[in-house]
Amino acid sequence: MSTSPKQSSGSAAAKVSPTGADWQDNLRRLDRLANVGLISASIAHEIKNGLVAIKTYAEVMLERGEDTEMAEIVRRELARIDGLATQMLRLSAPRALSHASVRVHPVLDHCLRLLEHQMNSRMIVLKRDYGAVPDTVRGDESQLQQAFMNLVLNGVEAIGNSGELTVRTEIIPAATGGRRLKISFQDTGPGIAPENVARLFEPFFTTKKNGTGLGLAITRRVAEDHQGNIEAVNAPERGAVFILSLPAE
Repeated sequence: MSTSPKQSSGSAAAKVSPTGADWQDNLRRLDRLANVGLISASIAHEIKNGLVAIKTYAEVMLERGEDTEMAEIVRRELARIDGLATQMLRLSAPRALSHASVRVHPVLDHCLRLLEHQMNSRMIVLKRDYGAVPDTVRGDESQLQQAFMNLVLNGVEAIGNSGELTVRTEIIPAATGGRRLKISFQDTGPGIAPENVARLFEPFFTTKKNGTGLGLAITRRVAEDHQGNIEAVNAPERGAVFILSLPAE
């Protein structure tokens, strides 16, 4: 999760493409991301290759009934590491998207259903406020689902236990003409510390104890691939709001 115990009442935002940003800073950022992508892809491929033999061994142990408790622990940890490697590959892989007309509300509902048990177990109240009419964008449904999942999980982890997560959609005018579909994920967590605002969407930056720092970086990439943008602000009263804006179809 990309929040910190420190609460800020300010309205500072981290945007995908901040207007007026110094071009040299942008070039340095792009160079860092290119290097991170190359290293991530190389490491992830090696990790996934090495996991094959270990996973096979654990499965054989389970089939034979040999030390099943330890084998199950190994298998569970392998699944976790494999998931991390997969996220690294998604961050660094070529951007091959299949654009089609996508209805946002059903995709959001699907993500929320997948995480319903986790929210219930944490006593998190989910609120939907779907105001976008129509709710269609042009994009890759799988990639958008990944972005939505990351943002919902980010909110759930920010809250911890007992709180509210509000998912809101609306249609807003675009600065260059046309319309944009704005999707907000508001949590009642501690909010974003000012010193973390600028780094929220950097690969591998996280304030979570066991975080990877890849979820929000992947989400930003999905936004960019869909000619959209993402920003994060502290809510007026409590918590944070992550806002994903996409061109409306």
